[in-house]
Amino acid sequence: MAGGALDELDFEYATSVAEKTMRVMGEQRVPPTPNNFQVWFKYSLGMPPDLKRTIDILIGNKRKFDAATNQGLFETYVGSQGADEAAAYKASEQLHSVMDSAKQFLSTAIADNRSQIQAIGDVAEASEAGADPKLLIESLMSELAQAATRATKLEAGFVEKSRELDAIRDSLNKSEERARTDTLTGLPNRRALDEFFRVAQIAAMEKDEPLSVLLIDIDHFKSFNDNFGHGVGDQVLKLMAKVLQEKVREIDLPARYGGEELIAVLPGADLAACQAAAERIRSSIAECTITRRSTGEVLPNITVSIGVGQFQPGEAMGDLIDRCDRALYLAKRAGRNKVVTEDELDRERAAG
Repeated sequence: MAGGALDELDFEYATSVAEKTMRVMGEQRVPPTPNNFQVWFKYSLGMPPDLKRTIDILIGNKRKFDAATNQGLFETYVGSQGADEAAAYKASEQLHSVMDSAKQFLSTAIADNRSQIQAIGDVAEASEAGADPKLLIESLMSELAQAATRATKLEAGFVEKSRELDAIRDSLNKSEERARTDTLTGLPNRRALDEFFRVAQIAAMEKDEPLSVLLIDIDHFKSFNDNFGHGVGDQVLKLMAKVLQEKVREIDLPARYGGEELIAVLPGADLAACQAAAERIRSSIAECTITRRSTGEVLPNITVSIGVGQFQPGEAMGDLIDRCDRALYLAKRAGRNKVVTEDELDRERAAG
């Protein structure tokens, strides 16, 4: 009875979450596709917290959930998890197979060892009984040869299984790398960003060093997609990612934050240094010429707005990114194609 009541409660709860999901998606004009529903169902549950915080920020800034943004949310918070689970399951199956083979090899080796000990014992007893020494030597040599053959086969089997283990390890490493990489731009994704920031955050506090972040958004990207198609829009995102990678240091982490937003974490850089890096990125992108491959048509120049913030000891990454996001939208309101730091948020607040 208790189990049935629990099942009924689970059904009712899931139904209420699904209804809430559809209502919120309707309010934000998110198409109710299977992928979008998975993202917003998780959002309605409040899990994972990073997903909820990201969507709350987007809603708070009155962002439109276009196709690119929705796809980015799915790839970051849903799609990569499914791939991780599939890879883990496959690796688990392969490991079980290797372990079963290893157990069989060990059992065979133990049985062969017992047989060899018994055979040598028999030869020793025959020697004590006065058997022909020549026959004893031949018997002993035969047994040793068989033991050597069995050992060679076992060694070959273990070498083969070692290769299989190496292949499984390589597969897991590649799967881990894929899980940390955005499929479109080749940049690290949100998962890699979170891991990098945690390490950089701790190092900044331990060493009393600065840590800054710049957040990039492509200006008028939705209208660009509408006019030239998502395929061309994807090429633009790849170009932006390439410029970002080239303009930050090796110790920095450039990443795709979601939709048309890119981000970079700069350990050891204060606000001024991060602002200078952001300005180099902005000017380089503004100078890029984009040609449509299919027609040779030169497309309108793309510009970006960038918000810059510096880490405050002890704060969460979400709080820092929120300041960067507000600075970014101040850049948008100021005419776009600009870099704005969190200091200007303070000045704007004081002026207000």
